[in-house]
Amino acid sequence: MFSRTSIYRVGIAVAFLGTAYSAAQADQLQDVLQRKELKCGTFADVPPFAAPDTKTREMAGFDVDMCRAIGTRLGVAASITPLSVEARVPEVKLGRVDVTIANLAYTVSRAEQIQYSDPYYLAKEMLAVKASDPATTKDDFKGKRLAATKGSTSELSIKLNGSDPLTFQDTGSVFMAVQQNKALGMVANTMTITKLVNQSQSSPVPLKMIPTPMILQPIGIGMKKDEPALLAKVNEILAAMDADGEINRIWDKWLGLDTEYKMVRTDKVTPLAQLQFTPIP
Repeated sequence: MFSRTSIYRVGIAVAFLGTAYSAAQADQLQDVLQRKELKCGTFADVPPFAAPDTKTREMAGFDVDMCRAIGTRLGVAASITPLSVEARVPEVKLGRVDVTIANLAYTVSRAEQIQYSDPYYLAKEMLAVKASDPATTKDDFKGKRLAATKGSTSELSIKLNGSDPLTFQDTGSVFMAVQQNKALGMVANTMTITKLVNQSQSSPVPLKMIPTPMILQPIGIGMKKDEPALLAKVNEILAAMDADGEINRIWDKWLGLDTEYKMVRTDKVTPLAQLQFTPIP
């Protein structure tokens, strides 16, 4: 026979285990909905994706608008946390941000640490060199020093090309490395390279873009692993935003024909498994 004290203790243990189980079952999507806030990591200063507005000093850009649009569809406010390039994955892993929307390219090493949404566009890493350089292909720069932001897929693409990466914390320093002859060229996404090449035409050292992409890369939203509800909801929202044209409207605002980038978005939100690409390590 059990004593009343034993039964009482068993009851407490069962209640404790039930509470612990409920806590274990709690998910990040529910946390977001309960606190009514989506913590969103973006670039700190990489226009047109995310950078302080020169007038308001508020963060603005393509990724910022994507964060806010997703927050609106979740029925919560989006808070923006500016991140360095190399902090985009660790901040998600640590749970300091719920999602990272920062031109985050899919790589094997990142996918081992975080989970990705369905990509919403395919980006290209492009190489810019001095306009006076006679080289015409990326192969001409094997074994040569090229600059990129630290921890970025730009840096990885340089290594995959057999070139020597010289890394910096921000794009401005990368650009100056070429201007100051510290590197023969710089690698960044198409939009950034296009802008810098255009701006450089009035500088003492104009640049040109090598037409062959260094690498193709699907861009998605980063989230903490083992959060299936959040992943499913984000994918559902991205598909809806794509279907009703909201992603295109945000794209056109920051990257479209009326901007200095003059780019047309032709991609659709597509599961990774349906894309044909070679993942980088």
